Amino acid sequence: MTSIQKHRKTAFTQQNGKCCYCGFRMWLDSADTFAKQHGITVKQARHFQCTAEHLQARQDGGRDARSNIAAACIRCNQLRHQRKNPMAPAQYQQHVKRRVKKGGWHSARPAMH
Repeated sequence: MTSIQKHRKTAFTQQNGKCCYCGFRMWLDSADTFAKQHGITVKQARHFQCTAEHLQARQDGGRDARSNIAAACIRCNQLRHQRKNPMAPAQYQQHVKRRVKKGGWHSARPAMH
């Protein structure tokens, strides 16, 4: 297991398996199992795969250090870094939470608890 994988797993555990941005449950090992547990399709479950989110992007000098890694679903992680001007983590979290509150962001809804 690489150090980044260890950091991702540690963050996942510390965050109780929830994305640091949207707050939805994520999976580490099996999209199939996650989909069955939450009554969603495997395609929908893929959006909830746990990734290692670099709070400070590597391209901006962020390192693969535990203090710079949070657990984020692949959708939140990718969308944050695909923005023309990526937001700071706390600002992005507020943006995502507003979208979730309005019923947007994820088409499927696994349990948040």
